[in-house]
Amino acid sequence: MDFFHAQESLTTIQWILRALVAFLFLLLAAKIMGQRSMSQLRLLDFVMAILIGNILAHPLSDQHLGLKGSMITMVVLVVLYIAGTYLSLKWKRFQRFLDPSPYPLIEQGKIRYQNLRKARISIDILLAELRKSQIEDIQKVAHAIWEPNGTISFFLHPEHAPVTPADMKLAVKPLSLSRAVIKEGEIDHEELKKSGKDEEWLNSQLKAHNESKAADVLLATLKGDKLNIYHYPDQS
Repeated sequence: MDFFHAQESLTTIQWILRALVAFLFLLLAAKIMGQRSMSQLRLLDFVMAILIGNILAHPLSDQHLGLKGSMITMVVLVVLYIAGTYLSLKWKRFQRFLDPSPYPLIEQGKIRYQNLRKARISIDILLAELRKSQIEDIQKVAHAIWEPNGTISFFLHPEHAPVTPADMKLAVKPLSLSRAVIKEGEIDHEELKKSGKDEEWLNSQLKAHNESKAADVLLATLKGDKLNIYHYPDQS
């Protein structure tokens, strides 16, 4: 366990062990902090990402720094992160400090320039975000809202919004997602069971599609009773 502590020099095995322990520890820390820290990089998440990156990077590149101290610091930071997240849910003032209320950048086709400056984004960035959302004309935008996580939500005027079946009073079927029952030649028995089918039914469907076995299939998706089969590139 000497690789945990500061050394004059480390062997190749000790460097590998340091990297392995740091990697597993970071995975555990990310798991404890939850998916929010990865999917929504807000103020608290941003601070944690920078701190964790710097704390772990130094002992992984400098043998004179011990790994143990970095891991203790990481534990303290994770506890503080969880406490900060809990406080943001319970204490509204702290929540507003971490995640300020959203505010409009565009209202009824008019740019709110003061709010652009408040968000610290330029006209060019705003236009780029419009293009990403496939909006070619600001006049079509009823509202553009700057969100606390740094994204912009666009809402078009009703006359420019896409027509939906509900607008046309059309009857639609309930949404049903396809399930991947075969992936790279392996049957996913859990997905097959969720679909209300069994392996015997799947094999009969494969035969109906002139497939001898699941191992020959790259991907097979099931939606209702319809099986779609995708072959490997070298197969017809």
